[in-house]
Amino acid sequence: MATENLLAGSSRMIRRRTDMASLAGLAIVGAWILVALLAPLLAPHGQADLVGDSAFGPMSADTLLGTDSLGRDVFSRLLYGARLTLGLAAVTTFFAFVGGVLLGGIAGLFRGLLDTLLSRAVDALLAFPAVMLALIVITGLGTSLPVLVGTVALIEGTRVFRLSRALTMEISVTEFVEAARLQGEGTLWIVWKEILPNILQPLVADLGLRFTYSILFISALSFLGLGVQPPQADWGGMVRENMSGLLAGSLAPMAPAAAIASITIGVTLTLDSLVRKRDLGPA
Repeated sequence: MATENLLAGSSRMIRRRTDMASLAGLAIVGAWILVALLAPLLAPHGQADLVGDSAFGPMSADTLLGTDSLGRDVFSRLLYGARLTLGLAAVTTFFAFVGGVLLGGIAGLFRGLLDTLLSRAVDALLAFPAVMLALIVITGLGTSLPVLVGTVALIEGTRVFRLSRALTMEISVTEFVEAARLQGEGTLWIVWKEILPNILQPLVADLGLRFTYSILFISALSFLGLGVQPPQADWGGMVRENMSGLLAGSLAPMAPAAAIASITIGVTLTLDSLVRKRDLGPA
């Protein structure tokens, strides 16, 4: 009895910590989403407005985080950068997830020649380092936003494809799916009623990871000068533009870097809490 009480108390403590981590993660993610949506209302200046006479000016009532290398308000550009960075990551994740799940599900369900062709094409893409592949595509097609979104979605979609294919293949050979086939159920009914509900949870968890990776990937490309182009503000580009401000102790490069870290931590805490709750089971 004492052992059972100890285990129950430990489980409750883990669940409380999990709930706190989940709330913290949701608060961080929710705050940044709200900032992205309300950026034009919250920003005291335009993202390209010159508000200072010198580079890397100090913090003041008019420039809460100082100015950047061109004398623009860092705080305003950070808010506008949240809109562009998170917006691009959301669109990229949507296309990567929809394309990867759809093609992976088709390959895992029907197999045969179609599966072989799709899998070999994905393997060919995965053979290239992600950044190198992105550099090749963007250098050849240009640095427009549609090219950026399409390139990152293609690369992230290959990861979703492999997960979706593996899950579909695993579920499609189970007894309840075979029983549904023997009962004469159609393919669409089996996919909607039997396969999709059983693969949805890991796919949703991967959706959060794809969103995080898209943020990091887009920011990395912008840091290399191949992502979002000036004067538009995004977090990776802000770090690249203001690297010299580190020597002056400016917040211009550190603020966007901290923003990238915070949204990544927020999403990670939320996903980790969901996984832990699933493993702990109902209260």
